[in-house]
Amino acid sequence: MTNINSRRAYLPLWFCFHCFAGAKTRVGQLLRLLLHLLVTVMFPLHLLLGLVLVPATATELFKNMTMSFTCVACSLKHLVQIYHLPQMLRIEQLLQQLDACVLHATEQRYFKQTLQLHVRCITRGVYVMYFIIYLAFALSVATLLHKQPRELLYHAWFPFEWQRSSESYALAFGFQICSILFEGLQGLTNDVYTPLTLCYLGGHAHMLAMRLSRLGFDQSAEVTTDQQLLACFEDYKLLMSLHKLAQQTISYVQLVQLLACGASLCIIVSYVLFYVRDVVGFIYNIIYIAVVLVQLFPSCYYASVLHEQEQRLTYAIFSSNWYEQSPLYRRRVLIFMQLTLALGKRPMRAAGLIELNLNAFFATVKMAYSLFAVIVRVKV
Repeated sequence: MTNINSRRAYLPLWFCFHCFAGAKTRVGQLLRLLLHLLVTVMFPLHLLLGLVLVPATATELFKNMTMSFTCVACSLKHLVQIYHLPQMLRIEQLLQQLDACVLHATEQRYFKQTLQLHVRCITRGVYVMYFIIYLAFALSVATLLHKQPRELLYHAWFPFEWQRSSESYALAFGFQICSILFEGLQGLTNDVYTPLTLCYLGGHAHMLAMRLSRLGFDQSAEVTTDQQLLACFEDYKLLMSLHKLAQQTISYVQLVQLLACGASLCIIVSYVLFYVRDVVGFIYNIIYIAVVLVQLFPSCYYASVLHEQEQRLTYAIFSSNWYEQSPLYRRRVLIFMQLTLALGKRPMRAAGLIELNLNAFFATVKMAYSLFAVIVRVKV
């Protein structure tokens, strides 16, 4: 019997959350509060203030904006996730309950060979992209350390003159490096959690459809067809609860993701085309563009998959052997089909406004292109 465990894929994410919200002692809570103040709040703020208060060239402004939009969005998404931690814990519990329902050999084979393959693609894809972007980031840091006159990673405002001494420069430079590293941990949870949850939700919807389509055909089963139908209905209630919690948890995160990715793509492309002249900077920003796309595409793709799988539940019930059952059973099936039809009409939405699917991904890319076209026209 295959070990069905959806929780295993979330363990690295819980490690990241523990770094920011897992303290139980008073000292640990104060340290994490300080960490949030410095990284989640002050780092994006000092970048944004640099746009307004510190004179800069167009190159420095565009370079600043590439990081400012990303960090502001990352901090907002992280705060929303911290707020929804109780719901996220409940989602994990519901996934474990649904895992316990996967008993048939065909469902276990689907979980192992198909669903887990998609999960590995999500997690490994995002982890590899973050490793590559941090490798390029390390090259950028090494280049700046040997550059004269001294420069910061990103043009920003500090409450002291960082050019005044080596100690001031080291403090400012170190603050930016450490903040970007911790922002990366926050971004990792943002970028993995939503597609991972949607993938598991769609997979369990598919396996429930497999159970529903077998109803009435297995005459050698130890339980009656009525009992199997009631068991499937209980599984469906778990699925509905999971769908509702996932909607609450990822709704505003994905709204911020859509808006930030569109703006970031536009700014990064403009910066690369007009201002980047060194090879290291060009490679870093090209990888950055790929990371932004990887942030958005999996969530939109698996939201589309989830909606498709939930729509198939009605057909799966109709495909079962309901026509040879009792009138009471057929009435129950009819009610069950009406419920699944209602679920199939409730796709995932970002803040209840934008339907989360592949159309949202392409609309975001088009929005980025439209903004870029405006910038090109102004530039010309």
